[in-house]
Amino acid sequence: MGVYESEGTLQNLTLILCRMSSEQSTEMEEFQMQTKQWRMPDLPSRCTWSLGTPPSKSPHGQDKLKDSPEILPNVLYKIGNTPLIRINNIARKYGLKCELLAKCEFFSASGSIKDRIALRMIEDAEKQGILKPGDVIIEPSSGNTGISLGLVAAVKGYHCIIVMPEKMSLEKVDVLKALGVEVVRTPNAANLNSPDSHIGMAWELQSKIPNSHVFDQYQNAGNPLAHYDIMAEEILEQCGGQVDVLVAGAGTGGTLTGIARKFKEKCPGCQIVGVDPKGSTMAEPEGLNLADKTFYEMEGIGHTFIPTVLDRKVIDKWVKTNDEESFAMARMLIKKEGLLCGGSSGSAVCAAVRVAKELKEGQRCVVILPDSVRNYMSKFLSDHWMEEKGFLTAECNQESWWGVPINQMKLPPTLTVLPTITCQDIIQILKANSMDNAVVVDSSGVILGLVTLGNVMSSVKEDKLQLSDPVSKIIYQQYKKVNLNDSLGKISQTLALNHFVLIIHEQIHYNGSGECGKKEIVHGVVTFNDLITFITAKEKNDDPNRKKTNHRF
Repeated sequence: MGVYESEGTLQNLTLILCRMSSEQSTEMEEFQMQTKQWRMPDLPSRCTWSLGTPPSKSPHGQDKLKDSPEILPNVLYKIGNTPLIRINNIARKYGLKCELLAKCEFFSASGSIKDRIALRMIEDAEKQGILKPGDVIIEPSSGNTGISLGLVAAVKGYHCIIVMPEKMSLEKVDVLKALGVEVVRTPNAANLNSPDSHIGMAWELQSKIPNSHVFDQYQNAGNPLAHYDIMAEEILEQCGGQVDVLVAGAGTGGTLTGIARKFKEKCPGCQIVGVDPKGSTMAEPEGLNLADKTFYEMEGIGHTFIPTVLDRKVIDKWVKTNDEESFAMARMLIKKEGLLCGGSSGSAVCAAVRVAKELKEGQRCVVILPDSVRNYMSKFLSDHWMEEKGFLTAECNQESWWGVPINQMKLPPTLTVLPTITCQDIIQILKANSMDNAVVVDSSGVILGLVTLGNVMSSVKEDKLQLSDPVSKIIYQQYKKVNLNDSLGKISQTLALNHFVLIIHEQIHYNGSGECGKKEIVHGVVTFNDLITFITAKEKNDDPNRKKTNHRF
């Protein structure tokens, strides 16, 4: 149910956005006056916490760990109490001596760590009399907080609007809409203090919609408190109080701040490590943030400002990660550990592995895996997306042959024929040359497609073709091509969806008028069987004692 479909709160979200668009086209001075009406997410913190202060003097309410009932009254009781799982195969791969444990937040109700803060912020607002039945919840979010707020709002009966940047995955948008949330998208490049930013747009909506509230995860005390009161206690209880290193990514900073403060009180010897993507500027010292580019594909962590709830004083060390290594590690966590986690989990484990290499046997490193793979099916889980972004490497696939160039395959000469040749002739030619297929080209050498011996013979046998028919009637016109210098990995991806692939190289060509152009020449045709045969032979030559293995193509 859309937020404006019930009780006539406002006529229509579209009308409001159109009006806002018109207003934002006025003088910049007018907007600067408007910005004073909403809180920037990087204001200095007013939190009074300090190490050694007794809980009785805290200005905040406190939550306690609770036992879970056998039958849950509703899905909100499935928030928190997530498992701590030992990372085995990756730890062995990188030669770690210490114990590496993952706090798997994707086992929470909506599949992310943000369930904790969504429930805390809403219930705090209810207790304080701020949030009442029929009110509207608005939040700027990278997606996970929005989904968590949408889930809690659905159970409790509130209406919800989430404002998110365009780069966030389509899966997040679809889940939000399924929860009945209104979704507003904003440009990726919008500056933080711009009315077009997801933060600016959220506050603009709040100023125009009666009985609406922006809980503002960047400043809301319930964000770090959810981790201070509950999550940190869960980890300490699961580990018997022994944690040597705690690693977590920095988004709003609430997770790091809440856990770090609790650990400074109860486990002071533990090193707290923050993870920040390259392109973000949350890490310290500032020299770590120097980067050639500021855009990064990673979702859910990193900002170019310091959120109010992030207390960098309790972070002992920062580690910077890049997109390529993070997505590769996320895929490895799925493949090697069976942990269906998101991309930022890869960032956290990359950092954890670096830090854990310094730990000894008997020590313990805990890393936070914030969300599930559900929201990234069309992104880092997709070979096509990874290839398009330049992130698909041998490391992602763990196959030694992945990066081998195609030109090492030593393909046999390619047979080309004109489309006018008859089916009878092509059968005889292919049999005489012990070949399975031929590339069909026109008189200028332009590739038209492929004809195969098996397809011609079966079509003739079933009377779909006559032996006197031209092969133009049975050409496979839909084909994929790759360059001679591409890798076997790219062929493997292509053959996952296609029966064959054409290997081509370009030739500079001058016509009779002296005009220069490029012409595609077919170097070879590769099928799935060709690829398997080559890889098997290569591995046998590389290591004669190698046992037969099952490859992932």
